[in-house]
Amino acid sequence: MPLKKLVLKPGIDRETTSYTSEGGWYDGDKIRFRSGSPEKIGGWERISDKFFLGTCRSLFNWSTLAGLKQLAVGTHIKFYIEMGSRYYDITPIRSTTGAGDVTFTATNGSSTLTVNDTAHGATAGDFVTFSGAASLGGNIVANILNQEYEILTVPTSNTYTIQARTVSTIESITTAAGVGGTPVSANPTDAGNSGGSSTVGAYQLNIGNIDQAAITGWNAGTWGEDAWDHSSLSTDISAIRIWTSSNFGQNLIFGYKGSPLYYWVASNGLTTRGVLLSTQAGASNTPTTQNHSLVSDNRFVFCFGVNPLGSGTIDPMLVRWSNQEDPANWTPSAENQAGSLPLSRGTEIITAKQGRQEILVWTDAALYSFQFAGGQIVWTSQLVGENISIISKSAATYAAGIAFWMGKDKFYVYDGTTKPLNCKVRKYVFNDINMDQADQFFGGTNEAFNEVWWFYCSASSNTVNKYVVYNYTDDTWYYGTLARTAWLDTGVRDHPVAATSGQNLVDHEKGIDNRESAVASAISASVESAQFDLDDGHQFMFIWRVMPDIRFDGSTAGSPAVTMSLSPMINSGSGYSDPLSEGGSNSGAITRTATLPIEKYTGQVNTRVRGRQVVLKVESSGAGTQWQLGAPRIDMRPDGRR
Repeated sequence: MPLKKLVLKPGIDRETTSYTSEGGWYDGDKIRFRSGSPEKIGGWERISDKFFLGTCRSLFNWSTLAGLKQLAVGTHIKFYIEMGSRYYDITPIRSTTGAGDVTFTATNGSSTLTVNDTAHGATAGDFVTFSGAASLGGNIVANILNQEYEILTVPTSNTYTIQARTVSTIESITTAAGVGGTPVSANPTDAGNSGGSSTVGAYQLNIGNIDQAAITGWNAGTWGEDAWDHSSLSTDISAIRIWTSSNFGQNLIFGYKGSPLYYWVASNGLTTRGVLLSTQAGASNTPTTQNHSLVSDNRFVFCFGVNPLGSGTIDPMLVRWSNQEDPANWTPSAENQAGSLPLSRGTEIITAKQGRQEILVWTDAALYSFQFAGGQIVWTSQLVGENISIISKSAATYAAGIAFWMGKDKFYVYDGTTKPLNCKVRKYVFNDINMDQADQFFGGTNEAFNEVWWFYCSASSNTVNKYVVYNYTDDTWYYGTLARTAWLDTGVRDHPVAATSGQNLVDHEKGIDNRESAVASAISASVESAQFDLDDGHQFMFIWRVMPDIRFDGSTAGSPAVTMSLSPMINSGSGYSDPLSEGGSNSGAITRTATLPIEKYTGQVNTRVRGRQVVLKVESSGAGTQWQLGAPRIDMRPDGRR
C-alpha cells in the first residue's frame, strides 16, 4: 500500500487513553506547537554570574525617567533590584538599636560570636548590619565587626550568634554558597571585650518561609506572621514569602502578605534601602498590614485584604485605595478620592490584576471587576464570577486582553465572561499535583508565542518541577518538566525572565541550550504520538521504513540530530512488544549533514516493526540542536490478523 503521511492534531491530549487519542499527540517535554507542528522550545541563559540570597518568588520590571531598566527581585530572605547584571539589596530595615545597646561576647579559638541585644526580635537567618563597633583587641578588629551578618542561632530573646569573618564586598556576599568572607577566630585578647559603647545594630526585615509547612507549636515563625501564636494542635499551613511590587512613576511600592507597604525612591540610588510608605511626606492612615497591593493605571495605590481605617486588625475581604496621585494619603475626605470597599463573596481576597479599564480581584470563591467611577463614589465593584477557585496568589495572569488562571481543579478564563477553559491535560495535571505546596504555584505569559505558562509541584515534589502551557491562539495544551520559582514576561526586556532554584535569573527563549551556568548543556526534548493503527486495528501492520520530515533551523551544532522511534504493541493497552521490533531495533537517527541554505538530512530510516498499534516518538538530547517536525511518511503494509 502507499506511503502513509502522518499528520497529527496539534497539542497534547491526556484526557483519555493513548488509543482513544488516536490522530494526536499524547506526551511531550520541552516542546511547543507552531503552525500545528511540534518543535523544541527555546533555550535560556543566565543574566549574571552574580547570585541573590533566598528563593525568588516575585519579579517586577519597570523603567526610570532616565530610561534605566530595573527589575525588582523578591526572595524569602531579601528584596533586591537587579540592574546591569548586579543585585542591589534594598531590603527595608525593621529596627535600629541605640548606640551601645549591642555588645559582643567572644570565645577563645572560636569564630562564633554571641551578640547581646535586649528584645532584638530576630530569628535565625535574619540579617543585621553593625556600625560604630570598636575592636575587641585581638583578631576581631573593628572592620570585621562593622559589616552585614547573617544570624546563625537565637538562643534567647536577648542574644543571638554570628560567625566573625573577613570583610566582604556586596558582590561577594551574594554568592551561590551564601554569605562570603573567611571565618576569623577569636584569641584570648578578644574574649574580655564588648566592642565598645557605640555599636549600633540595624536589623533587616525578618526572613519569610521558603515553602509551606504545618504550624506545630506556640511562637512558631516570625512575630506577626501566619505561624505565630498557634497551638501545637493546629492544622494550619504557614504561608510562604511572596512580594508584590508596583511602580509609582519611577519609584517602587512593595510589600508581602501581612506587611505594611514599603517605598523605594529611585532618585536616591541603588545603594539606598526601601522605607515604610508611612514615613513619606503627607502620609495619613497608610495601611499598617495588607495582603496584596498594586498601582492602578490611573495612579491609585490599592491594598487588598487590609486593616480598616482606625484599626490595626486586617480585614481579609476589604479593599482600600489611596488618594489619586498621592500614594501615602489614605484618609478619605471631601477634598480627595481615597476610599474603601468591602467584598462579600468568599472569605479572603487572594490576588488582583490590572486589566483593560478594570481591576480584577479574586477572592477564594469569586471574581470581581473594579471600575473607576469618579466623583464621591470613586470606584465601583461588580461580581463577574462566582463558585470558582484560584490555586494561589500568583496563579492569575493577563494576556491579549484576557485573564487566565489556575484553579484548584481546573483552569479558568475571563474575557468579559468567566468560564472554565477546555483543557486537554486537566486530568494529567491535577492527578499529579502537590496541593500542600500550592502557594508556590505561579503563572506567566510568553506572548511572543501566544502562550500562558503555569508552574507547579508534582505530587512527589515539595518544589516546583513541572509546567503546563496553554496556547490561547491555537487553543492547544502541552506540558513538561522545569524547575523555576518565578516568571516575568515584559515588554521592557527582550526576553521573558525566570528565577531558578540556583539563586539566579535567566533569560528564556534565548539561544537553544541550557546556559544557567557558565558551561552550556543540552536541553532534552521529546514528543510522542498517541497510538495509531491500520484499518481500525483489524490487522497487524508491518513498517519497514520511515521518511522523516524535520527541519533543524537555528541549530548551532555541526550535525544536529534527533532520534525517531516506533514502538509497536500487540493490542491497545498491552504494553510495548518485547522485543520492540522484528529486527531488535526500532529507532534511527535523523541528522543534518549540511548547513544552510540546503537542509540535507537522513532520507529514510530503515526498521522492521510489526504490531497492531504503533507509537511514534521524536527526541533530542544533543547541545546545539533545534528542530521542528513536519509530516513524516511511513511505509507499511497489512501483515495478517495475528
